[in-house]
Amino acid sequence: MSSGPRVTLGRIAGVLGVRGWVKVHSYTRPLDNLLDYPRWWIAAEPAYEARLFEGRLQGGGLVAHIGGPDGEAIADRDAAAALIGAEIQIPREAMPAPEPGSWYWADLVGLEVLSTGGASLGRVAGVVENGAQDVLVVEDGGQERLIPFVHGAIIQSVDLPGRRIVAAWEADY
Repeated sequence: MSSGPRVTLGRIAGVLGVRGWVKVHSYTRPLDNLLDYPRWWIAAEPAYEARLFEGRLQGGGLVAHIGGPDGEAIADRDAAAALIGAEIQIPREAMPAPEPGSWYWADLVGLEVLSTGGASLGRVAGVVENGAQDVLVVEDGGQERLIPFVHGAIIQSVDLPGRRIVAAWEADY
C-alpha cells in the first residue's frame, strides 16, 4: 500500500458471529463504497495493511471478513473484537476523482474559509452531517463556526489548488 496520505473511510464497530467477521461503520456514500477497496489500512495497535476477503451490506450497515497482521483471514471472534474502534483507511490516491462540483471531505479539511467580502472566517477542521446537509466545522483561534455546505446559496466557490473556500457568511453569524 502507498506510503502517501491516507483517508479514513470507516471504523470497526463490532463483531459478527464467531468466525472473525467485523461490523463496519462506513463514512462513504453509499455505505458499500468502502467495499470497492481490496486493501484497507487498519489503524489499530499495531497498525497494518489488511486484505478485504469478503464484505456485504447487512441490516443498516456493513460486515466484512478481513485479514490480520499475518495476512491470513481473521478466524475468531476475539481477534476481531481486538479491532473494535480501529479506523479503516485507504491511500488518498486510490480514491477516484470526485465528480465536477463535488469534493471529498478530506480534501476540504485545512482550507481557509473567506467571507464574500474577503474576511477570514478560519480553517476547515472537519465536516459533519446534520441530516439536511453537510456542515463545515471552521475553527478560528478558539472559536468554532458551523457553516452549512450549501453550494450556491452559501458556498460560493471551492478552490482546492488555492486552498480556500468563499462563503456567503459573516464572522458574527
